[in-house]
Amino acid sequence: MRTMGFARRLLTALAATAAATTLFTGHATAEPAQVDWVSATQQLRAAATGNPGAERAVDTLLGDPRVADAARETALPAQPFQIPAESNVGRGGGPGMYGSGVALNIDGFRFAFFGGPGTIAPNQTGARLDVVWLNLSNGRSGMEPLTEHLDIIADTTIRTRVIDPGPGMVVAAVYGTLWHRWPVPVSPEHPDGFQYVRGEITFPSLGSIYN
Repeated sequence: MRTMGFARRLLTALAATAAATTLFTGHATAEPAQVDWVSATQQLRAAATGNPGAERAVDTLLGDPRVADAARETALPAQPFQIPAESNVGRGGGPGMYGSGVALNIDGFRFAFFGGPGTIAPNQTGARLDVVWLNLSNGRSGMEPLTEHLDIIADTTIRTRVIDPGPGMVVAAVYGTLWHRWPVPVSPEHPDGFQYVRGEITFPSLGSIYN
């Protein structure tokens, strides 16, 4: 069954993330590349032009010391973004560190996001998570919603459709909102046995990947 096969591949990839903080799927090795974050975010801002949400997200990144001080080496996908996101709900203990964008190459190139309190809720009505991306090597760019998620324990990400950024250095930022849930006792307030919270990203996750 394709769903379970994908889930197994996803679980393997994310287990590698937890163990090594960097996912390696697809090719085994590659020479690390360097990214100029200042130039990259300026060019990503140009790619975001015309989309107010993307423009606001990249404007938040421009000039921020967290971007200037981020790691400059990049590796092959899939890998977590070098700069994590912050949110109004953090990891469940109030505003703060939230999660990270990630590039996946399990069944094709996708952008994804993982993190936040509890798990990703299967119903994302009223929330929207997006990524704006730019290939610095060939000029390709785009904006994609993150909508694909399996309601199983193994799936800790929400992902874009498969896209083709082409070869080269790709920079991307994930921004927006996302519903999370975790089990609680059944009650009139929680008839399905879950508590829900919507996380709003206050500082986007920024990353670069050498594809």
